[in-house]
Amino acid sequence: MKFEDVRWGRWTPQMRATLLFVVRDGAALLIHKKRGLGAGKINGPGGRLEPGETPLQAAIREVEEELRVTPIAPEERGLLQFQFTDGLTIEGYVFHASDCRGEPQETEEATPLWVPLDRIPYDRMWADDRYWLPELLAGRRFHGRFLFEGDRMLGRDVRILPAQARFPLKPAPKFAE
Repeated sequence: MKFEDVRWGRWTPQMRATLLFVVRDGAALLIHKKRGLGAGKINGPGGRLEPGETPLQAAIREVEEELRVTPIAPEERGLLQFQFTDGLTIEGYVFHASDCRGEPQETEEATPLWVPLDRIPYDRMWADDRYWLPELLAGRRFHGRFLFEGDRMLGRDVRILPAQARFPLKPAPKFAE
């Protein structure tokens, strides 16, 4: 399968998820993920939407569950769409917060890491992160589409959006699988 083979116009996600990056004092709050999709990688905290939950609600809940902190005034920055060659499809909503209440704590899901912005460990992250995370850190909005075979990225398309761009931040269906 090639990136060009994906019918993005008809594409629908099987799963909707979030990522939320707290950035303060020149550092980003990242996690070393302990379990689930991406276990062993560095990323931002996040996870699946629960039925009836909006992406913003899910992003806040996931940060609170994974790190025991509450992000302050999170705002939407990006929309990511992932097609995996095994058929899995994920739509991810990406948020930015300029601070959080509390001190990050390690949980069963994640180990927190404050990482200076000039030392983001892209080599320990998903391959797509290097194409959109700098846009988030620069304050830009973006839309990215990616094709993966397992952990290997096969193709990508990342577009910078106007500052006023908004995403369809709808609640997850009540009867989500």
